[in-house]
Amino acid sequence: MNLILFGPPAAGKGTQAKRLVETRGMVQLSTGDMLRAAIASGSDLGRECQAIMSRGDLVSDDIVIALIEERLPEAEEAGGAIFDGFPRTVAQAEALDAMLTRRGARIDHVVRLKVDDAALLERVARRYAEQGRPDDNPESFKVRLAAYNRNTAPLLPYYADKGLLTEIDGMGAIETVSAAIDAALGA
Repeated sequence: MNLILFGPPAAGKGTQAKRLVETRGMVQLSTGDMLRAAIASGSDLGRECQAIMSRGDLVSDDIVIALIEERLPEAEEAGGAIFDGFPRTVAQAEALDAMLTRRGARIDHVVRLKVDDAALLERVARRYAEQGRPDDNPESFKVRLAAYNRNTAPLLPYYADKGLLTEIDGMGAIETVSAAIDAALGA
């Protein structure tokens, strides 16, 4: 099963993906985690990503797609992928569809975590203070949230038209959101 988790930054996608990894054995393909690992490596790519993300901008489609494609064999071996933070644009969605089709696979479910922007900003400010993640800087977050709303919102009709989209209230307790996701996936 291949699943996309949608929602703006800090909506809880990572938390829900980790739970699905534990309960279903799927592989989480988190572009955020992949990009943070590239930055931590100190590689040229990592330094380039750091500069882009520090401004609150999104890295190019080419970089993100290459990171995803590199991890697909691992996901296939595990029985499925949870795409977390990808795709972010219609162009990325089309690239993902083509990539999966070449591999004899497809997206099975798309779950959107609906959340309140003001509550997200509070969540990010708290996480920034506690964990110090540079991409959670509240000012950078505002730029990322605006980019999500501008670029990613068009993906909702793209997947709704395919009959794959389920919307879930992401503002509830973690367990409540988890139960709603399990119900959407037929578990």
